[in-house]
Amino acid sequence: MLSTTERTRLNRAKHKTRTDRTELYDLLDEGLVCHMGVVVDGSPRVVPTGYGRIGDTLYLHGSTGARSLRTEGEMCVTVTLLDGIVLARSAFHHSVNHRSAMVFGTPRVVTDEQERRDGLRAITEQLAPGQWDAARQPDAKEMAATRVLALSLEEASVKVRTGPPADDEEDHALPVWAGVQPVRTVFDPPVTDPALSHDLPVPAHVLARVTTR
Repeated sequence: MLSTTERTRLNRAKHKTRTDRTELYDLLDEGLVCHMGVVVDGSPRVVPTGYGRIGDTLYLHGSTGARSLRTEGEMCVTVTLLDGIVLARSAFHHSVNHRSAMVFGTPRVVTDEQERRDGLRAITEQLAPGQWDAARQPDAKEMAATRVLALSLEEASVKVRTGPPADDEEDHALPVWAGVQPVRTVFDPPVTDPALSHDLPVPAHVLARVTTR
């Protein structure tokens, strides 16, 4: 079960709350990009970035020179999956079907070398499953230039909206089409880098992700 705190409790539309921790894991594992909210020199900043999950820990990374990763204190990380555009009879009731997660906490800088590599592997595999083992591993210089943060998933919330528009009863008679336009993420056939110096086929783990039409 997800823990409930003042920050994770929904005050409105409480029926959209999900409390099963498995739903949090499934949502994070399906996502590709998160938005990391931090305060830098007293000013809020939201940074889109890749992430990876291992158990109850979310891993984030970036340059050691990135101010957003050098800021001490709490952060808020969100991931949103858009499932559909909800078109209502009235402009007021337009909405989106979505699944979203919000994680609060104070990240720790990962210093253990093995955990740093495990975290970077998780981030790479989140974006491109199978690519960590196919690519050259980070060398000492690259590792020194990379900061890895670990954020606990202890304080997190999940919000889900599904279904048709919630129009007012009196608007149901309006001659306006209403419904849901589904949205999904697809992967097209890969495009080979023109600078490729070897005549190599596209790897199976890359082709396996292409969406069947």
